Amino acid sequence: MHRLTDCANLSGRTSWGAFMILQSLAGLPAFLVYFCTAIVAVVAYLFVYTRVTAHNEFDLIRANEPAAAIALGLSLLGFVLPLVSAIAHSANVWDCLIWAAIALIVQIIVYYLVRVPVPKLSERIASGELAAAIWLGLSSLAAGALNAACMIY
Repeated sequence: MHRLTDCANLSGRTSWGAFMILQSLAGLPAFLVYFCTAIVAVVAYLFVYTRVTAHNEFDLIRANEPAAAIALGLSLLGFVLPLVSAIAHSANVWDCLIWAAIALIVQIIVYYLVRVPVPKLSERIASGELAAAIWLGLSSLAAGALNAACMIY
């Protein structure tokens, strides 16, 4: 009789485990929607941001220019941080997209603001000056971190 109880418990654990897996997978559609939304937002960010800046980041990166990669990579992180916050705190996908657009606008504003104390910023990045690239990139990252923190509502 003891063995029958063990089999019943084992059977119960197995069905409970399957239930837990199915319950976890119930969130898969929402995950896919938000993940795909994030990918679309990142692609849109890269498209818009690289059109706004005076230097051509992807041509410079293809030419193995580290300054362009640093500046663009850190600005991308500055965009993604608020996007992560928007995904975590938004009421729905449209709310998330609105906050992603705001994050993009913040990054564009940062690009123009950091040019004030560093004249010819884009030309300096295009010529490979790492200090200019790091200044732009870390300013973008800092603004993104602040932006993300402000999105907790």
